[in-house]
Amino acid sequence: MKPTLLVLAAGMGSRYGGLKQLDGVGPNGETIMDYSIYDAIRSGFGKVVFVIRKDFEDDFRRIILSKYENHVPVEVVFQSLDTLPEGYTCPAERVKPWGTNHALMMGAEAINEPFAVINADDFYGRNSFEVLAQELCRLHGEGDYCMVGFHVGNTLSESGTVARGVCSTRNGLLNTVVERTSIGRAADGNIVFTDENGVVQTLEPDTLVSMNMWGFTPDYFRFSEDYFKTFLNENINNLKAEFYIPTMVNILITGQRATVKMLSSTSKWFGVTYANDRESVVEKLQALHNCGEYPEKLF
Repeated sequence: MKPTLLVLAAGMGSRYGGLKQLDGVGPNGETIMDYSIYDAIRSGFGKVVFVIRKDFEDDFRRIILSKYENHVPVEVVFQSLDTLPEGYTCPAERVKPWGTNHALMMGAEAINEPFAVINADDFYGRNSFEVLAQELCRLHGEGDYCMVGFHVGNTLSESGTVARGVCSTRNGLLNTVVERTSIGRAADGNIVFTDENGVVQTLEPDTLVSMNMWGFTPDYFRFSEDYFKTFLNENINNLKAEFYIPTMVNILITGQRATVKMLSSTSKWFGVTYANDRESVVEKLQALHNCGEYPEKLF
């Protein structure tokens, strides 16, 4: 059975200033998602499921999905603030989505096989998809997961701070992953973030971080649904609280309910977090076409 690719594309793009998932950055107007789908198909993924918001479904189907016809089966699921377990009601004042793990949970009814999760606005590179697909084809037990890690020094934006899941490993397995939301370079060139106590901490450039390139088996949905209720009990009235994938993974690891194999890749990550990142991404994608890594047109 071929693995499925779950693409998180429901983000509001607030820092970027628009729906960056639909922004054409390739030489023929390709989106970053197009490169991920192209690489995933060639790496052995058999289906793609997109998590989007209902309000841009028409544009998404017209601009994105139409190009994949006859290339790979696709499905669309929707993330909504009101998609909560029975007995829970979203506060009227909340406008922020419930986070990446909540978005992931929307794929439960569409996915029954090992699956990968990626962000729509990150370029991961073909080798990352190759090693992830190979590992997903091997996974078979409950709580048997994996992830592709990237060095934090290669994942920063020159335009502002970024959020990354900072990882520690032991014997090739993920030991802990902690979501940090304000990582950037200080004036002296060091990579820093402010921790939950307001203390500035330093990260080495080769520190492994999660870019939300995960591999799971379907039991992950059940674990997520169970813990999401705990999250809501503690955070339902916190209008900024988010249920992150690293949060859920860390709970499963520390509770000895899952193991996560760390995968290495030769691919170089890049992405669009801020509008000013766009020019650099356009240049990098053009260079990959020029050297033959990608054909003139992807689809």
